[in-house]
Amino acid sequence: MGNDFLSPRSDIVFKLLFGDERNIELLTDFLKSVLRLPADDYDEVTIVDPHLLREYRGDKLGVLDVKVKTRSKKIIDVEIQVLPTSELRERIVYYSAKMVTEQVGTGDDYLNIKRVISIIITDFVFVPENDVYHNRYTLSDHETGSEFTDLIEVNTLELTKLPQSEDGTELWRWMKFLSAKNKEELDMIAEKSPQVKKAVVRLMELSNDERARLLQESRQKMLWDIAARERAAEARAVAARAESKLEVARLMLAEAMTPDIISKFTGLTVEEIDALRQ
Repeated sequence: MGNDFLSPRSDIVFKLLFGDERNIELLTDFLKSVLRLPADDYDEVTIVDPHLLREYRGDKLGVLDVKVKTRSKKIIDVEIQVLPTSELRERIVYYSAKMVTEQVGTGDDYLNIKRVISIIITDFVFVPENDVYHNRYTLSDHETGSEFTDLIEVNTLELTKLPQSEDGTELWRWMKFLSAKNKEELDMIAEKSPQVKKAVVRLMELSNDERARLLQESRQKMLWDIAARERAAEARAVAARAESKLEVARLMLAEAMTPDIISKFTGLTVEEIDALRQ
């Protein structure tokens, strides 16, 4: 097969690997490498409906990549993001809040609220404030360092920050698996970790599965279509802004304002303004 394998960074492939009950062992091993949970929490890891509940008409419908419950009912959201999104931090906060509020009904005791944990994997720099590839955030005081609560926890994993040299952690090996660019890298990491080796084997099985490939190709086409629509919309917006400047310049010329003043207010060059007089 050479280097011809489905990328685990694709959200579709990621879900097929970690969001399938048949691969629950892979998901559990990955979670263990990221989170600080009691060992018995992993005894019952259950994949649940990834849709977040809507409380009111008009609420946004949240869909998580992989949503998990542990033995003690902690809720874990695992997502992978390949392209930068301007509102990603805000969306993470919104989804975390939804995972909290959907636990509470009328008359429920707040003490019954379980921890909600997000694991956000990105193929771009998401936290420019530091150079580490794994950040763990909870509610805490920046001055004293004291933690208010870990009821909401966000873990960020940035593939672009992963050091080339192994740091001795199982998390590094999982990140290396997700960021692998060729078969040689997959084989290398499979030799270092029995847990990750199982994921490599499953990935190669998916890569030979026609349905999985069709799903990935369909997803990729949709992403290309979305990107094309966004580029077209931006081009229309740029053209509209340019036409708006020209219209303002025409009105100012009609009021006998000088090209220098018009240029100052519109950003047009004097030559562009002079052309409007012709």
